[in-house]
Amino acid sequence: MTQPPLSRQIQQLESELGVQLVDRTTRSVTLTPAGIAFLPDARRILQLAEGAAMTVKRVPAGDLGTVVVGFTAASAHAVLPRLLERARDELPDVKLDLREMVSAVQLEALMAGEIDLGMVRPPVKRPGIVSRPLLHEQLVAALPSQHPLANLPRQLTLNDLDGQDVIMYSPVQARYFNDLLISTFTIAGATPRYVQYVTQVHTMLVLVRSGIGIALVPASAATLHPVGVAFRSIGAFRERPVELDAAWRGDSTNPALLRLLRDVLPQREWTTDDLVDEFAH
Repeated sequence: MTQPPLSRQIQQLESELGVQLVDRTTRSVTLTPAGIAFLPDARRILQLAEGAAMTVKRVPAGDLGTVVVGFTAASAHAVLPRLLERARDELPDVKLDLREMVSAVQLEALMAGEIDLGMVRPPVKRPGIVSRPLLHEQLVAALPSQHPLANLPRQLTLNDLDGQDVIMYSPVQARYFNDLLISTFTIAGATPRYVQYVTQVHTMLVLVRSGIGIALVPASAATLHPVGVAFRSIGAFRERPVELDAAWRGDSTNPALLRLLRDVLPQREWTTDDLVDEFAH
């Protein structure tokens, strides 16, 4: 910029502010006290303007934004830690807004556009909702540490639970697990005594620790390391029967969600071995 238009710009700024910013002589130009005070703010304004332009450019690429994620309580200690860790590494400026809700409520929220991504139990049968497997894991027995079956010198079978006090999943709020266990016990010909019906895995583990009964829980629940609870694998079980799917709207235009699906979620489903180093058998 040549001198005349530069001088006009400065004079216009001084006129707008109502203060003199620059002392001018024929031999020098110096800032007035008002100009010295104004200079740091002026620099910050320019930096903010440049930063705003860069921010706007990052949003369409999915480098910046918000993804509202629904999850079940059981997935919180199975998949959520790994998902959050990978998101921090791959998309550090994408905010994950977490909402705990059961699978049926997540599907309704997806349909209504209230969440972007759900971690739900199958089946996922809603028009416009796309899903892919996220996790397959085994069911294991959680027993009070002093229970006779906890120290049995062989692998447990489903028939070992015949006639035993078993803590069962609610047929309404935890229908997925309730249906899974009912069908599993029916096929095995085992008839346990259902002593309590609850919804959350961590509640089951509290009841197990209290000696109320035995529970069948996802293998990842062992990562909670509850005191007074022993975990035993069960032989002749259908391989990795517990499923968790990622679900989202097929017509979503959220760039951050599309980046999350591409760069953070696994292209093949995780197993318990992928998520934890080991758990007690």
